Amino acid sequence: MFDIIGKKRWFFLVSLLVTIPGLIFILLTPITNGAEGLKFSIDYTGGTEWSIRFKDETVTAEQLRAELVALGQDDATVTRTGQGLLDIRMSKLDLREVPTPAPTPAPSGSPGASSGATSSPGPSGSPAPSAAPTATPAPTPSPTAAPSPTPVPTVVPGPTQFPGSANTVPTQGEIGQIAFALQAKFGPIQEQAKLSSIGAVVSADLINQAVLLILVGSLGILGWITLRFRDVKFGVTALVALLHDVIVVVGIFAILGTLFGVKIDGLFVTAMLTVIGFSVHDTIVVFDRIRENRARHAGEPFSEIVNHSILQTFGRSITTSFTVVLTLTTLLLFGGSATQEFVLALLIGIISGTYSSIFNAAPLLVVWQDWEDRRRGRLARPGPRRATA
Repeated sequence: MFDIIGKKRWFFLVSLLVTIPGLIFILLTPITNGAEGLKFSIDYTGGTEWSIRFKDETVTAEQLRAELVALGQDDATVTRTGQGLLDIRMSKLDLREVPTPAPTPAPSGSPGASSGATSSPGPSGSPAPSAAPTATPAPTPSPTAAPSPTPVPTVVPGPTQFPGSANTVPTQGEIGQIAFALQAKFGPIQEQAKLSSIGAVVSADLINQAVLLILVGSLGILGWITLRFRDVKFGVTALVALLHDVIVVVGIFAILGTLFGVKIDGLFVTAMLTVIGFSVHDTIVVFDRIRENRARHAGEPFSEIVNHSILQTFGRSITTSFTVVLTLTTLLLFGGSATQEFVLALLIGIISGTYSSIFNAAPLLVVWQDWEDRRRGRLARPGPRRATA
């Protein structure tokens, strides 16, 4: 029988080798002011994301980036997607199209002309003919002013294109000026796949909700497992395994963000909550078998009971996780680019959750129980463990 508990220090070492580099890259995020470490999408930072394709497909991301910097977008990033689109990310770009105030002075000229017509009948002499010509052009601007409001309804529907418009390239507003300049430089834009904007207030709400959801979920899991197994050690070790999984996922994304520019988007929170739930499910399966075997084999050492329980549930845990990993790998390879980061976070989290449930949570429970037994004098000496067949 494989002695998992006897080799627990090796499994702890593997976890440290994975989590410590991730923690270093996570800490680099505030130290370098976002230059290294985690990269956040516009869901968190606020800004504009614009995916386009020029008719001239020889336009490179570097050329487009240089032109955007020349247009005042110093923090713009440009990447070419697998579909050949140029994905542009900019910050602090107002996409709202404000109607032009041209119709306002036009109606004000019309009353001026009518006042001129009323004053002309006052003098009955030669001024009357002179007032007649002035009254004649007066009606001319008034029909011009009357249809002038008609362009306003044409401009007002314009803003409906900016929250993710599919095909219409913007022509007005700040984004319209950038689009005009880019087309003057590189030629016409053949396709627009995405144009979205999010404000800083929404981004702050997303960050606060993400932290709150993870904290509330973790505390709820700690309380429920403690009540379910009537022992705080089960709840705390399960929470430590959850913390391990969160650090692994966030740390790997920090490394990938530094090396390859992989960003965390709004779906990352959903992925983390899913990972937490899956990891707890695996941990509870192992803990429940430990509770059953502890009652059946009351006289055996606790470490042997835990080792036997892990081996009993090992096949079930690996099979369940393998089916999920196989599905997620297929989605990662053949799914759309919009969900790649979400699927990648799930894939890393499921693998880490399976590892932590088997090789971290249960061995930590043994370490804590052995320490408690020694402190209370119930464990005479940590002699060699009896191997069971």
